[in-house]
Amino acid sequence: MASLLKVDSLTGVTTAGSISVTGEGNSTTTNLQQGLAKHWSNFKMAATFVANDSFNQSSLTDVGAGTAAPVFTNNMANTTYSDVAMTTEITTSGDLNNKTAATYRIYGLNSANAASDPTENCTIVVGDLA
Repeated sequence: MASLLKVDSLTGVTTAGSISVTGEGNSTTTNLQQGLAKHWSNFKMAATFVANDSFNQSSLTDVGAGTAAPVFTNNMANTTYSDVAMTTEITTSGDLNNKTAATYRIYGLNSANAASDPTENCTIVVGDLA
């Protein structure tokens, strides 16, 4: 018999911020907090620089041609988080030299490997919040 559970918050028994969820196949567990996206963003650099939608993003900085820096509302715990980016242009990547607990940069390059402003950029960050 199926049941329905409705709650406004979940707290771990041993550690308040740690809840284990049984994974596929019932043989492993996954930490719920570790598996959640901590930030995502969809923004436009071409023509007008604008954030279309985002989560945990206080602002979006236009650093220069083909370069953007999303700024987190709630910082990450450190700089070892994983940031993944996709764009409609040839290449976009996070820059580890400019990554901090509060922000990271996205670079857009065209087919000539020159800086350009892509029309669509999507990013996601996973890791530990501070």
